[in-house]
Formats: sequence, C-alpha cells, structure tokens
Amino acid sequence: MSTNIPNDRIVIQTADFDHGDEVNLLESDNNEDGAVVTFCGRVRNNNLGLDVKGLTLEHYPGMTEKSLQNIVNTAREKWSLGRVTVIHRVGKLLIGEQIVFVGVTCKHRGDAFAANEFIMDFLKVKAPFWKKELTNQGEKWLDAKSSDTNKAQEWKSE
Repeated sequence: MSTNIPNDRIVIQTADFDHGDEVNLLESDNNEDGAVVTFCGRVRNNNLGLDVKGLTLEHYPGMTEKSLQNIVNTAREKWSLGRVTVIHRVGKLLIGEQIVFVGVTCKHRGDAFAANEFIMDFLKVKAPFWKKELTNQGEKWLDAKSSDTNKAQEWKSE
C-alpha cells in the first residue's frame, strides 16, 4: 500500500461529500486489498411514524473524532483491515442529503463487510452525536434505538 494515503481517515464536516471520490481514495494506489465495502446513510423523510422535514446533528469536537478512532481501532483488532474512511456530517441537513460514509478495504470481502457493519453499528451507539429531527409534530431529540444498542451488544458477545 502507498504510504502517502493514510490508512484511517476520520472527518467530521458540515459540507457534503462525493461518494465516488471517497471510493477512489480508498482504491487509489491500493493493490493489496481485493475488497472495498462502503455504506452511505442519508436523511429520510420518515421516522417512528412521523413525517420528517430535516434534522440537525451536533457533536463534541475532539471527543467525537477520538471516539470514532477508537471504534476503528477496535475493528482493526478484529479484522485485518487496509484503509478505513469515516465521514460524518453535522449541522442542518435536508431530506435526501448524505449524513455518513463508512468505507473499508480488506484483502477479502467477508472481513470488509463485517468491519463496515461493525463500525456503523458502534458509530450509532458510541459516537457523541446528538440528533434533532424536525417533524410534522415539531422538533425532537432522538436517543439511540434499542435495535442499534442490541446489535452493538451482539458484536461484543462474538
């Protein structure tokens, strides 16, 4: 792998990102890894039976990046990963806008799929982001879903 591209790239930003550009960065000058798996989360127009108009994401600078790096480090302990990119947007987001990108490269697809899902699952419950939805019934802060917490617990028991 080329040494001019970092193995871990963790970015918190307000600006949108280009999925294709992010995949290109993961693949650029990377002839060691045969698998690239990505996940992109977007703002949807509904949640918990309510119409969603948009959302606002807040975070604690410094703490958030450290938390995401710890999640990636834990994934690296479980799987032999090549490059990992985590981008998470903050600020006001509209329906259809991208929120999060997780990209992983590995020698083999099984590890790449598992590591990507692991990172995303722990990001949902361990990263210090606060999410407020603007719904047809006003604004409301969201807690981690029990399904996300249960999935993270499953990883811990493996």
